[in-house]
Amino acid sequence: MRVLLVEDDEPVAQSLRRGLSRYGFEVAWVTTGAAALEHCEPYDVVLLDLGLPDTDGLDVCRALREQGTVPIIVISARSDETDRVVGLELGADDYVSKPFGVREVIARIRAVMRRAQARPIGAEAEKGPDRYGPRLTIDRKAARVYLGGEEVVLAPKEYDLLAFLAEEPGALISREQIMEAVWDANWFGPTKTLDVHVSALRRKLKDAIIIDAVRGVGFRLEVVPGGSGDDAP
Repeated sequence: MRVLLVEDDEPVAQSLRRGLSRYGFEVAWVTTGAAALEHCEPYDVVLLDLGLPDTDGLDVCRALREQGTVPIIVISARSDETDRVVGLELGADDYVSKPFGVREVIARIRAVMRRAQARPIGAEAEKGPDRYGPRLTIDRKAARVYLGGEEVVLAPKEYDLLAFLAEEPGALISREQIMEAVWDANWFGPTKTLDVHVSALRRKLKDAIIIDAVRGVGFRLEVVPGGSGDDAP
């Protein structure tokens, strides 16, 4: 597995490189956000420090997510929950706080890769694109989402969450069911990540779906009716 490590602290980076290499990972190390965005060799997962010398790591996270769906794990000494939430909103798949052990990082890498490789979810992936109302189309085979004929860029876990909730529109699904299906039973991060991803979907797909929160239980996805639907792919 190929890892792009974006970390300007040399002792931390060298320790991670040695540890990851012992477990069979191939590590490409860069020290700046610019170098990360210019890195042209293929990689399977990104370990991204937020405290970079040339730019804020959150900006790099956003730019990397715009480039594709490769899993991103943020590594940072910042303990503020706001940074965690913002990182997740920008498309990070997980967040590790310094100090951390190499084994913890490896466990998180394996978890996000396991979830990424599981997409698209279920047997529905073998079918053609699914229509939800006049504007929303989910192509599970290609793991792509379209709104009014235009592709909507979703973070990997945003797509997984939408695909899962949309399997049964109108059904109330518990938080526990969602976390287990979308993040798996061994999720390491805060459960608040679910609320963050729901908020992102509401914002990006507000004209096509409604995601109702039922306090103390979970969430229900409703399709917004109306329109001609002629502009869907």
